[in-house]
Amino acid sequence: MHSECTTPHQRKILIMNMVSQIATQGLLFDLQTILDYGQSVINVAQELVKSLLQNRPLDSKTIQIQMNRYFLGTAAEGAWQWKDAYEAVEVAFILYLRYKGLSDNPLEELQRLESLCPTHTRRSEEQLKLQQFSTPLPLAYLVVKAGQLSSDDRILEPSAGTGILAQFAKLQCASLMLNELSQDRTKILRHLFPGVPLFQVNAEQINDHLAGQTKPSVILMNPPFSASPGLRARNPDATARHLNSALQRLADGGRLVTISANWFSPNNTTWRQTFEKWHSEASVLLSVGVSGQIYAKHGTTMETRITVIDKVPADNPCDIPCISETLDLPELLALIEQLPGRSQWKATTVKAAAAVAKVVLTKRTTVVEQEPVSEIPDVVVLEYEVIKWVASEGLKDTLYETYRPQRIRIKGARPHPSLLCESAALALVSPPAPIYQPHLPSNIVSQGLLSEAQLESVIYAGQAHSEFLSGSYLVDDSWDNVKVAANSEENAVKFRRGWFLGDGTGCGKGRQCAGIILDNWCQGRRKAIWISKSAALIEDARRDWCALGGSEKDIIDLSNIKLGEPIPFTQGILFCTYSTLRSVRLPQASQKGGKSRLKQIVEWAGKDFEGAIAFDECHSMGNAMATEGKLGMVAASQQGVVGLRLQNALPKARVIYVSATGATKVSNLSYANRLGLWQTGDFPFTSREDFVGSIEGGGIAAMEVVARDLKALGLYLARSLSFEGVEYDTLEIELTPTQERIYDSYSEAFQVIHCNLEKALEACNITGAKTYNRAAKMSAKSQFESHKQRFFNHLLTGMKCPQLIKAIENDLAAGNAVVIQIVSTNEELLKRRLDEVPASEWKDLNLDLTPREYVMDYLMSGFPIHLHEIHSGEDGEEHSEPAFDADGSPVISTEAVALRDALIDKLASLDPIPGALEQLLWHFGHKQVAEVTGRSKRVLKDESGRLFVDSRGSAANLAETAAFMNGDKQILIFSDAGGTGRSYHADLNAVNRLRAFRVAVEPTD
Repeated sequence: MHSECTTPHQRKILIMNMVSQIATQGLLFDLQTILDYGQSVINVAQELVKSLLQNRPLDSKTIQIQMNRYFLGTAAEGAWQWKDAYEAVEVAFILYLRYKGLSDNPLEELQRLESLCPTHTRRSEEQLKLQQFSTPLPLAYLVVKAGQLSSDDRILEPSAGTGILAQFAKLQCASLMLNELSQDRTKILRHLFPGVPLFQVNAEQINDHLAGQTKPSVILMNPPFSASPGLRARNPDATARHLNSALQRLADGGRLVTISANWFSPNNTTWRQTFEKWHSEASVLLSVGVSGQIYAKHGTTMETRITVIDKVPADNPCDIPCISETLDLPELLALIEQLPGRSQWKATTVKAAAAVAKVVLTKRTTVVEQEPVSEIPDVVVLEYEVIKWVASEGLKDTLYETYRPQRIRIKGARPHPSLLCESAALALVSPPAPIYQPHLPSNIVSQGLLSEAQLESVIYAGQAHSEFLSGSYLVDDSWDNVKVAANSEENAVKFRRGWFLGDGTGCGKGRQCAGIILDNWCQGRRKAIWISKSAALIEDARRDWCALGGSEKDIIDLSNIKLGEPIPFTQGILFCTYSTLRSVRLPQASQKGGKSRLKQIVEWAGKDFEGAIAFDECHSMGNAMATEGKLGMVAASQQGVVGLRLQNALPKARVIYVSATGATKVSNLSYANRLGLWQTGDFPFTSREDFVGSIEGGGIAAMEVVARDLKALGLYLARSLSFEGVEYDTLEIELTPTQERIYDSYSEAFQVIHCNLEKALEACNITGAKTYNRAAKMSAKSQFESHKQRFFNHLLTGMKCPQLIKAIENDLAAGNAVVIQIVSTNEELLKRRLDEVPASEWKDLNLDLTPREYVMDYLMSGFPIHLHEIHSGEDGEEHSEPAFDADGSPVISTEAVALRDALIDKLASLDPIPGALEQLLWHFGHKQVAEVTGRSKRVLKDESGRLFVDSRGSAANLAETAAFMNGDKQILIFSDAGGTGRSYHADLNAVNRLRAFRVAVEPTD
């Protein structure tokens, strides 16, 4: 490219021409190809070492001439800095050692060699920021001598600099692993040590970044004393972080030798605890101060310290050898020569990652049902008498009042089978006198298929559905946006008023929904939509519809019709769940539009649909609008949004909201836009946001006022079964000594988990001297606390079972039935455990089903192990962010992983406590217990005590419920997943009318 006779000006013109050529012809190669920094430094060093070999001093002028030559410009022109020149001098030292080796008197020879070079007087910004002070030659020799290296050793230098320590190690024929964060120094090392593994990571986490690499037997290091990458302010913890990570990376039995600031001493009370922590797992052999004069040629006289640590447990963790005085080179050499010999170190191998199993999904089949053809005979207009209602004088001492319809009397109608009641506040108001007359089969009244209270619901629902909300509105094509419009405006629509049924369990909400739909069916509106929480509740819908004279075929299961296909029925009651309603299939590249269940339903119903839409368990649509949460805005629920879209798409539909908890919090009414609570003039709220914001501030009292006003308008009824005759009892359970021991052992285990969690947060740089990542800390602690709470709930519930079993046996002996409500079925735990066992062994299992597995899951998935790096933000505050390697994968903290694995080992040794469901099933036997849960598989025990897997089909819950209601089984256990919306009362139509004892085993929401 150039000859030695070219002038600097000529070389500059040559470079400018080449840059211009790149700009005009395209970037075929980068400027790094023109000037290789690392090679340029090597070239300068090769010239400088000639003077050293001839024992000639290196003055600044000589160095400057060579730097100008190989960097194609001067320092004044910005072609190089004096830091680069000092790096070249240090590389010249390395080349000298390669040429000459070590003499018989190394200290004197190395001191003489340093004296031939100029003092470092100029510093770069990077050097000051990262404290890049290389190791003086004599001190580097002493550090390597303290390491007692051999050709069998694998050496790691976490802060390799220009490679001086590495060169001394290379003279001992040891293999090398180098790490250097500085890009310029990394370029130098690549040329000086070709083929040597070279990393470029923050050495404060060297152990985590080098996970999977072979562990070194010796670590030689001269880390930054109080500087950390990304931090503007000085970090006194930097040295401790470097050494801690290095010690973790060091092989067992290996040796670490480090240079640090003199203040980082076992005798310094600030760092005493740090050394004691290391000394419990390793042995500090030597800690001695180093005279500041040794660094004089590097432009400082700062006192330093050499520390030698063997990774062998110390005999006495509190006895840490330390020399406070600072010694000169000969005294240091004498001490190092007295060091004990190295221990036998243990080589480690890297384990291969486990293969990932593939999951193959089975193809779903579609079942097409027959067209419903039900005809309802003998339809009559329901006659009733409107009576005058007189308010009572005021609230009584009781919370509930006995209920009977306040404004109507239906001739021949039967009272509800069980006594009903109403809250005292609601009892003080009466609905308006209705004028609507339902059309129903005559046997509905004569045979008591609907009670008087249930017929009242049909009347008031019809009354509400006969009216429209005030005002006209425009709905856009997305069905999301509704705005007020003039009555005469094109495409303006009116919304039919809806009605809310808030009855409690046992009042027959499903039967009332069926009655309202039947009223519309008898008037020619043969399409209806029934939306519920669970797919299993379709059987309850069929039961209630058939009880009123309908046919099972009238109920259409939407899940049996493919998404996007037309619904092939001209009439019927379309049943789907809220999760099905929100289903969407996004368009593929070859398609123009996506498909959705909502669109499929609306197309079936038609834009002029006037049938009923029953939103059963409508609180599932709660939070239908974005709300302010503790941690910011909470997005609207997708189920709520889709429910609103369905109402907006079918403005003439007769909407029924059904929920026993609908009026408990305002978010459970944010979807109820057909009640006219806002924007209609019936209530003083201009918008939904205005309504929610106003009522939310008033709490439950404000919701009660809303409920009373809705009832006064004829839009709301909320009855419940009377508690008259119901007896309550608390079963007190005293823990046995064995149970107390188990509880104490688990409590101690969780104390250890809590302690290790704090250590892991520090190891991951989430916390430390302060909290560096508040969100990550909150997430880790929140997960820990929630798992702890869930575990101890499981533990205490399991411990209740022995005495609970005795109480149940007494109830059965007295001829009573027992209904048990549980929250936790351990279904996910069971699935994971069964996945570990071949299906061929399912007939004879040896399985440990204990809730502690949930804690194991937390440790494997929620325990903090991802390393974070600390940075200084624009505001100067220090914070940490997740660290990633060169491939973009998160870096794992091996220290945190070790803490986690120790916890897993400790938990695995503790006593197992089976879950409540297993204990009850195994004791009474599945032939006596009806299980109504969401489990698809369960582990049962046969007469010989052998465990086996029992698969439960989709109809298992129906069969189990029928077995209990028919009296074939006296015990029923249900959970939320299996029992929501179902009734296990001693129905007059059921065979099982035994006095039922209901047991709440664990707290419920």
